[in-house]
Amino acid sequence: QVQVVESGGGLVHPGGSLKLSCAASGNIDSINDMSWYRQAPGKEREWVARIIYGGTINYAVAVKGRFTISRENNNNTVSLQMNSLKPEDTAVYYCNARIWSESLLYAYWGQGTQVIVSS
Repeated sequence: QVQVVESGGGLVHPGGSLKLSCAASGNIDSINDMSWYRQAPGKEREWVARIIYGGTINYAVAVKGRFTISRENNNNTVSLQMNSLKPEDTAVYYCNARIWSESLLYAYWGQGTQVIVSS
């Protein structure tokens, strides 16, 4: 079994910064990639950023230049540094981890962490 846990959400003023973390644990042979998604009230879940453990990093247009996804020293943890936050960044942020276990690739979701950008 694999657990994916996000942390770091909260309330921040427009223009401020926040750092989210996502930790995967459990029966993990290796991690293929980890991604961040978000879902604002009344909207569909949308992809935000992805880091492939081979090195490729991609961002959604809406966050490029403001958000940075990176791996932490703990190989099973990724962070999302969010700068210059806007009210439209308000959402529940979810981590998705695609993990190899016994030669099969599985996708796991965390429970989400709330980010509110408001004055």
